[in-house]
Amino acid sequence: MPSTLTAPGTAPAAERPAHRDPNVLRWLAAYTSSMTGDSVYYIALSWAAVQTGSPSQAGVVMAVSALPRALLMLGGGVIADRLGPRRVVIGSDAVRCAAVLAVAALLFLTTPGLWPLAALALVFGTVDAVFMPAVGALPARVTTRGQLARVQGMRGLGIRFASVVGAPLGGLAVAVGGAAAAFGLAGLLIAVSLPLLIAVRVRDLPADDTADDTPAARRATAWRDLTGGLGYIRRHRVLAPLILAIALGDLGFVGPLNVGLTLLADERGWGASGMGWVLAGFGVGAGAVSLLLTVRGRLPRAGQVAGWAILAGSCAIGALAFVPGVAAAVGIALLIGLLAGLSGAMCGALLQTQTDAAYLGRVTAVSGLVSLGFAPLSMPLSAAAIGLWGTGPVFVASAAVCGLGGVIALSVPGLRRAELPK
Repeated sequence: MPSTLTAPGTAPAAERPAHRDPNVLRWLAAYTSSMTGDSVYYIALSWAAVQTGSPSQAGVVMAVSALPRALLMLGGGVIADRLGPRRVVIGSDAVRCAAVLAVAALLFLTTPGLWPLAALALVFGTVDAVFMPAVGALPARVTTRGQLARVQGMRGLGIRFASVVGAPLGGLAVAVGGAAAAFGLAGLLIAVSLPLLIAVRVRDLPADDTADDTPAARRATAWRDLTGGLGYIRRHRVLAPLILAIALGDLGFVGPLNVGLTLLADERGWGASGMGWVLAGFGVGAGAVSLLLTVRGRLPRAGQVAGWAILAGSCAIGALAFVPGVAAAVGIALLIGLLAGLSGAMCGALLQTQTDAAYLGRVTAVSGLVSLGFAPLSMPLSAAAIGLWGTGPVFVASAAVCGLGGVIALSVPGLRRAELPK
């Protein structure tokens, strides 16, 4: 039987730290295995698409998953809230595993062309629209509110592990057995998450005090659920400015730290190895913050910490375009990773703890949409702007957009005073 969380704002008498809780560790192992499988999958998909078609066709295949993910993610949040995030995550991972293994078998037996790769990308994007909101809503079901900041740190460590280990594993699988072997490995890694997720115990969350529990409300359509979730965010004194701050922070962050960094490295003559060192500095900084939160568990004044971290991080982003060499760029990237990891963890923990149980999936979906649907639009815009004005002005403009997120976090009283539960 699932245990029941205490009411919001209270702590259990003997709360077990998340990093010592076997239930949380099973969830973390499942999440990390699934994310590592995702990393291997993207390596396999890109390699197979390049080997099978032209560069432009390969680009289309890689982009196919983005559209359904962006269009359907809000609906995915409704599904996560209606069915429960654990059930949705298990179902999503099962579908993703089956689809990847089916393509692996097809590539092993024949050479079918680009169509199965495009179909797989479409399936992945569609399932991701449901999977991502459910993944974001699940931590609140496997631990207590007082441990959610620590769980955000553990989740960050899982993401770093998946990105560091997944790419080399995918490359090794491609080198040994081609795209079929890489897809097979990705499917097996995703499959590992299934028994772990089935073994995870979920907790009953407190009911939303403002929810309408009448028979008519329980028969509400998915559209009413969606509009109700959006209205809930709009009226919330913390969530509305928090999601706006996240959106501005990501818009100013994604462009410079992706396409902008590539163009900056080429302009300065750092080469691929120099860019790799800069990215490594960012990863180390973000990983260090995740480890800190995993060990410490909670930071006071979460709203202020998030706001000041976004502001300081925006200054570091602007400074990155003016550093004299690779060593200084690595140092700045390390600082950006620390600050971005800190602000991201604080924002994620506040989303989890400020959201009523009935709305967790939909709130996570909106947050994911602004981060994964809208923020990537800054990449082609950043590239075009750098072509016109150069790296310096574009990095500074991006830093200004990012900094607006910090200004909002510090100027809205509800968000500035927001705290994580003790």
